[in-house]
Amino acid sequence: MIRQLASLASRSSADKRALLRPLQPQRNLAGEVVKRIADAIRGGWLEPGARLPTEQELMAALGVSRTVVREAVAALRADGLVTTRQGSGAFVAADASRVPFRIDPDGLSSIDDVLEVMELRLAVEVEAAALAAERITPARLAPVRRALRAVEAALRRGEGAVEEDFAFHRAVAAASGNSRIAELLEFLGRHVIPRQSVRVSVTSPGEQRSYLARIQEEHGRIVDAIGNGDTGEARKAMRTHLTRSLTRYRRLAERELAAGSKPPAGEARRAAEGARK
Repeated sequence: MIRQLASLASRSSADKRALLRPLQPQRNLAGEVVKRIADAIRGGWLEPGARLPTEQELMAALGVSRTVVREAVAALRADGLVTTRQGSGAFVAADASRVPFRIDPDGLSSIDDVLEVMELRLAVEVEAAALAAERITPARLAPVRRALRAVEAALRRGEGAVEEDFAFHRAVAAASGNSRIAELLEFLGRHVIPRQSVRVSVTSPGEQRSYLARIQEEHGRIVDAIGNGDTGEARKAMRTHLTRSLTRYRRLAERELAAGSKPPAGEARRAAEGARK
């Protein structure tokens, strides 16, 4: 295998040295191994069907442990870049250009980036609510009602109900009967939008209570529509609920831009969490 990699030197010895050089000590060694091998694949240094170096070869060349190598290979396989064969090792996928959909939270560096993700979520959840109404059964409705009560209980305790709110939206997605919708919402919620409770532009406790009460009323209308099997009303109720959040964040963005400032990426995502509520 090392001879195979060495043969790549005729095309670019610098590329080969870039692939097989020890990693610098850092916290995410597996991520660095993934990037190193992925760059070699996408750059054509490792061609489709080529066998990756063995675990021992990668450990020796990159200066990492077996655990790091296995974690990296698993991540590459999840990304569709490599395939594994029992007893034969890992190989570059035949079509490594087909990369699964993903959103990098660190890539949400602008207000427009965050708005795009919020619009994606709106499109998914509006139809999820309609499907839930169309396919509703007592067994599917029960978790939605429990989630609604959990939000109410959290608000009565004076809490922001961030986790309870997301659990409510997950319950609606699950009630749609489409597991992919539920999985996508879980991804968007947990990996894109942080779980901090930030209520953008709500400046006083009174405003906070009024705002959260209004949100809960919107939740109630969504549940009523789903429970009644009214797809049109369920779609409308969810669209109204999420569009108001989107409008709220857009106004925040306009204020920030008018003031000549721009929220940093982390602040933008935290603001989105507040608007989402």
